[in-house]
Amino acid sequence: MPYSYLANPRETRAVLDQYELAPRHRLGQNFLVNDGVIGRILELAELSFDDVVYEVGPGIGTLTVALLPRVAKVVAVEADRDLPKVLVQTCATDGEKLALVQGDALRVDAARLAEAAGEAPTKLVSNLPYKVAATLILDVLEHMPSVKRLVVMVQAEVADRIAATSGSKTYGAYTAKLALYGKVTGRFEVGPANFMPPPHVNSTVVRIDRIPLSCDDPARVTEVIDDAFAQRRKTIRNSMSAKGWDKSMLDEAFCAAGIDSRTRAEMLSVDDFVRLAYELVTTTNAGTA
Repeated sequence: MPYSYLANPRETRAVLDQYELAPRHRLGQNFLVNDGVIGRILELAELSFDDVVYEVGPGIGTLTVALLPRVAKVVAVEADRDLPKVLVQTCATDGEKLALVQGDALRVDAARLAEAAGEAPTKLVSNLPYKVAATLILDVLEHMPSVKRLVVMVQAEVADRIAATSGSKTYGAYTAKLALYGKVTGRFEVGPANFMPPPHVNSTVVRIDRIPLSCDDPARVTEVIDDAFAQRRKTIRNSMSAKGWDKSMLDEAFCAAGIDSRTRAEMLSVDDFVRLAYELVTTTNAGTA
């Protein structure tokens, strides 16, 4: 029994031909045609019948039809105006569980998803459009606390950034900000031959589990991370001072946080940035007392 009856070239082509559709490059449409990949996504997601799944870019419903019988609800956001009518048909068996929102996922907030589904989403499970993947993942972690797990297919380079460790070439501001909210707990690679048409990049499915916040003001930590990486080739002291931070205040905060001001931002862990942000707030408050 397949996980998704659509996850093969014959059925995918039949649906596209029926509705006189073709993959749209500008929307990042490459349709998954390997049912084994669907099975591995479901395994990583560890779905329950209580889950409300948020799916971005459902396309013709290849992943959606596998999600619907395993969860309470799927709320799907689709940017292509031609595809909702297709989804209504391909997902008809469990259509009462599907809530469709037409629009740009980067402009759809948590309140709109909760209104469409009847409750807030608990997991994001999606083959993400690659052009928006990195931005959307961080946006969900920052602004949708009800989402406790993300299992997403992204471009392999984005997955490497997500999973990077401090000191590596792929570690940057994005990685550090994401690590405030989540931890990578699984991944597997998906080659171009698993799609129709085959993309020109390699893909990766990555699982991110939400972790408890280790700070009271994540926005402040995010600001510190961005300023620390603003001039990546410079020391953290020079990069942050170039963004307007007072050097004497920085030196005091670096000392209190146990951070060498001569190091570069890429060498610091997210815990280092949390400590630094705390000490900068403490130093600022002491200076204004």
